[in-house]
Amino acid sequence: MLDQTMTVLACSCAGTVPVDLAALARAFPKAQLVEGNDFAGADLGRAVAAARKGAQVVVGCACRQAVIEDAFAEAGVTAGVTFANLRELAGWSTQAAAAGPKMAALVARTASPEPDVPMTSLDSEGVTIILGHDETAIEVARQLADDLDITVLITGTAAIPVPAGVDFPVFRGRIRSATGHLGAFALTVDGFAEPARTSRGTFAFGPARNGAASNCDLIIDVTGGTALFPAPELRPGYLRADPASPAALARLIAEARTLVGTFDKPRYVTFRPELCAHSRSSITGCTRCLDVCPTGAISPNGDTVAFDAAVCAGCGGCGAVCPTGAASYALPAPDVLIGSLRAMLGAYSAAGGARAVLLLHDADHGEPLLHALAHHGPGLPATVIPVPVNEGTQIGPETLIAAFAYGAAGIRVLTREKPRHDETALHRTFDLTRAILAGLGFQDDALGIIATDDPDALADALATPPQGPVVRAAARFLPLGNKREVQRLALRELHAVAPKAEAVIALPEGAPMGRVVLDVAGCTLCHACVSACPADALTANPDRPELRFAEDLCVQCGLCAKTCPEKVITLEPRLDFAAIDAPPVLLKQEEPHLCDRCGKAFGTKATIARVRDKLAGKHWMFSGAHADRLAMIGLCEDCRVIVATEQSIDPYGTVERPRPRSADDYRKQGDKDA
Repeated sequence: MLDQTMTVLACSCAGTVPVDLAALARAFPKAQLVEGNDFAGADLGRAVAAARKGAQVVVGCACRQAVIEDAFAEAGVTAGVTFANLRELAGWSTQAAAAGPKMAALVARTASPEPDVPMTSLDSEGVTIILGHDETAIEVARQLADDLDITVLITGTAAIPVPAGVDFPVFRGRIRSATGHLGAFALTVDGFAEPARTSRGTFAFGPARNGAASNCDLIIDVTGGTALFPAPELRPGYLRADPASPAALARLIAEARTLVGTFDKPRYVTFRPELCAHSRSSITGCTRCLDVCPTGAISPNGDTVAFDAAVCAGCGGCGAVCPTGAASYALPAPDVLIGSLRAMLGAYSAAGGARAVLLLHDADHGEPLLHALAHHGPGLPATVIPVPVNEGTQIGPETLIAAFAYGAAGIRVLTREKPRHDETALHRTFDLTRAILAGLGFQDDALGIIATDDPDALADALATPPQGPVVRAAARFLPLGNKREVQRLALRELHAVAPKAEAVIALPEGAPMGRVVLDVAGCTLCHACVSACPADALTANPDRPELRFAEDLCVQCGLCAKTCPEKVITLEPRLDFAAIDAPPVLLKQEEPHLCDRCGKAFGTKATIARVRDKLAGKHWMFSGAHADRLAMIGLCEDCRVIVATEQSIDPYGTVERPRPRSADDYRKQGDKDA
């Protein structure tokens, strides 16, 4: 949590940044504010003296961070120190004079603690398979032979000259299947053939066989053909290049040389299988994460799914679309990101800011554009607060909804012109959130995606702020709980302060919230839907034949509809704000049937009557001489055994059935007919 008693060192960068100390004081009334012209130079001593007095220090200068860190270390400063880039993100702008509230927001964001991210390790010993159609593969292998353990697999039929002075093996074959990642690839090769030792001039290959297996740490693909993996540029350890491009081949060779050793990779997704709504009893329900994963890192695994952390490229789409919170992004988790937005928007508002627009961007793509705007363009508008995230595709509806509840006037997500990750999840999130915002009185321009690699285009897109209404009063709730709980809380808070309080909002097909519509007349209260429901939205009453439904728990996975034997369940995606806090509603209730002998309750009256009607006079066990057995339908399981014993009912006393006809019978019949 943000420490209001922190020390803020606000640098004017030799007078080029108009520091608004009054705005910072309004946002952080208990903080020690120190202004200087050059905290990495002439004012470094003042910075050290101020830092010694505080437990938390935010340095409003990021241009010479290493110098300040070294000085603090030498002086024995024990305070936690973070750096806020006030110069490029606020001060170097044509609207710098009005950027005081944004500076407060940047200080609040920087002062928020960074969560620890779990890691997974990938070990590579440099065992490499190079795939190619021609001599290009041989040449790449020649350049890497001193650094990696090389094997070449020629996947074409062209004649390949025998190279001189090389000792790496060369084979011929075609890849049937490939799985794995850096340090753990597995290949199956068909048409695998070894070269003849007497090859002269060009390789002569011996007999081919299918199903050869090979394991390696790296795969270098210079075939120029179809990639072995989906989203190949995101598969660690799989390197591809156009064999006709010398520059691309040079980059590939340089990168391959670095891929030996142990590499730590973030475990981007936290997965709780007990919350997963993928499947029950071999019936498939929710497939949202499987639909949006670009790398194939997610696969079905019985009632749930399995995540391969080594293959996951960190797009976060699975966490954004997961309706239950089973898959949650960890860099950072949604509640941490929302908590940071709360601190930023709270500080912005306290400093006197209004109509803030959040610009969500990743570091690799967004920071160079913001740098270019500050150094060569108009800079960011005073109302635009940049928020770095690991990937724009990680943003879920709970984050957007919470930001509007905290008072944001608009949200923009900056993406690449040619996306690195599939943006299906981001567009689904925007479609869902737009539908909710529209029902609450917000305009379409409140949300937007800016897909550009051009800083001038970014400046143009940000020049026109959202014009629609904002919340009547900013909410201040703490984002506590898992994703589903935070989303429920954010929806309730936004509804309370929104420009328009629509009670029920229709949502697009596939939305993760809505209700179950039951054809009451056709329902037999078998409770198959209750057993299938992974979110406990459908429940039974252990004491009476009832079916209850809690709409705020429903994730619209469809398992209930697919499991229902009578097919009387349909789904209606919608958002009913009254249902968020409401108790479960009664969908159907029937009177229990009481055992005709002992009075024990079992089943329902309607079910027992229906079974009797279907069997009476229509089934051999309950017709003719056995008609009296129909009375047993109204008995509980215990009394049924007692009556069967008292009446000496022989369960094997069936009517004689015709003997099955054999081939001999048909042959004899044919002889007679002849």
